[in-house]
Amino acid sequence: MNRQHSIEIDAPSAVVWAVFSDVVRWPDWTPSVRRVVPMDGPDLAVGARFTIEQPRLPKLVWEVIDVDPGHGWRWRSTSVGTTTVGSHEVTPIDDGRALVRQGIEQRGFFAPIAGVLTGRLTARYLDMEARGLKTRSEQLHADGHAA
Repeated sequence: MNRQHSIEIDAPSAVVWAVFSDVVRWPDWTPSVRRVVPMDGPDLAVGARFTIEQPRLPKLVWEVIDVDPGHGWRWRSTSVGTTTVGSHEVTPIDDGRALVRQGIEQRGFFAPIAGVLTGRLTARYLDMEARGLKTRSEQLHADGHAA
């Protein structure tokens, strides 16, 4: 299964990055995430692990596999027969706005089954996260908060 989602946000990429990369606070702005617990500190760094609890999904540990500060990161979660990679990218676009792309890719023996079982929910959660990120980033920008 491979799901992609993108959204344009009317806020500078630095503001969007500050919100998006503060993964511990995701439950503050998206109902798709109940709780994020850093296992190795709150910063996105290669090797850092985060336990994430989401409605209707098992609690998973995600490990950061690469980071491009200010621009993007990828993390990976593994379970029996499936490896899931989540990608997150913030790109500046015209007029001080940002384009956010995020995706989920599942690989492995059980990935097709996982895709059937969770595909629609995954698509819905990506949309919820994008809309929540847009709302939070645009509000911070309107309030004059800089990253």
